[in-house]
Amino acid sequence: MDQGIRNYFIVTSGYWAFTITDGAIRMLVVLYFHLLGYSPFEVAMLFVFYEFFGIITNLVGGWLGARIGLNLTMHIGMAMQVLALLALTVPESWLSIPYVMAAQALSGIAKDLNKMSAKASVKTLLKQSDNQQLFKWVALLTGSKNTLKGGGFFIGAVLLQYFGFRGALAILAGLLLVVLIITIILLPTGVGKMKSKPKFTQVFSNIAAINWLSAARFFLFGSRDIWFVVGLPVFLYEILDWSLSTVGGFMAIWIIAYGIVQASTPHLLKRSNGGRGPNANSARLWAFILAFFPMGIALALIQNLPPEPVVVIGLILFGFVFAINSAIHSYLILAYSDHDKVAMNVGFYYMANAGGRLIGTIMSGWAYQSQGLEGCLWWSSAFVLIATLLSFGLPDIVEEK
Repeated sequence: MDQGIRNYFIVTSGYWAFTITDGAIRMLVVLYFHLLGYSPFEVAMLFVFYEFFGIITNLVGGWLGARIGLNLTMHIGMAMQVLALLALTVPESWLSIPYVMAAQALSGIAKDLNKMSAKASVKTLLKQSDNQQLFKWVALLTGSKNTLKGGGFFIGAVLLQYFGFRGALAILAGLLLVVLIITIILLPTGVGKMKSKPKFTQVFSNIAAINWLSAARFFLFGSRDIWFVVGLPVFLYEILDWSLSTVGGFMAIWIIAYGIVQASTPHLLKRSNGGRGPNANSARLWAFILAFFPMGIALALIQNLPPEPVVVIGLILFGFVFAINSAIHSYLILAYSDHDKVAMNVGFYYMANAGGRLIGTIMSGWAYQSQGLEGCLWWSSAFVLIATLLSFGLPDIVEEK
């Protein structure tokens, strides 16, 4: 097997394992603290540091990965996630809001170090200038990650139901530690390391295409998390009276299907772009289409249509189109970057991604508590429309540098 492909699969496997714990810990925290009587806004605030430190991590992480190697930043992220999981296994009396926010901050740093390292590694491991092949590789990595994150949501809910909060966290920490040791042994050093040591000021992109794409990404992912982080699981549990495992199962299926669509996007779009990778027009078109789905769901709920089929079917359709949008963005950031600066560009781009998630997380709790799920969906639609407008700043032709 080609060494680059072998390393790609090792990186992907490590990313998969991490992603399961990331999905599980999110579901554990949302459901457990809701059961303890926390309001939707208070639950949302538990994730503020998770998203805030993700912004800083992506900014610094790309620069750090370019200096010390992407494999090392990936392993640091995995080790920090093990510590974050163990930090929440303390007695219940210790689990104050500041303490949980601090543990979530550690998890947020870990997640974005791991994600940035895995995504940037795809560009460095694929040396040839083949945009369609690059699109396939990044779509496979991103799609499979989200499929497993969905599995993590379900695993988190089931572990909570059968092993309790602390038991679930201990199991997840032990499994991730084993994977960390294996990937340390198998991966070579220096993946993605720049020949020259970049200055920290170079983390801020001076490429217009990357700046426009990052701004669009901010609003795209904010649009999802406005309803997904707090509003949806609380709505399913409180209003539709679903059980914990059913809530976790539905959200898991949603993310799994979302990941499958992401991985399949190169095939879905192949005919529409002459067999090449997507371009800026693709980003504009699919973002515009996406805006109609949360708008339609909100209107249906206002008209007092049966909420269960409206929400379930509507959000499945939203997930399908959102997955295509996400896959297009994930390809474009790599296509706009050259091999030597890919870690720093990806770090800057995912800083914007984390910023969108932070705003979406805060607004999810606030909007649901003050405006209900309909309010979350209206805000979601507005964010997608802003992402569409920002996409008009992207170059029409994407070429591998």
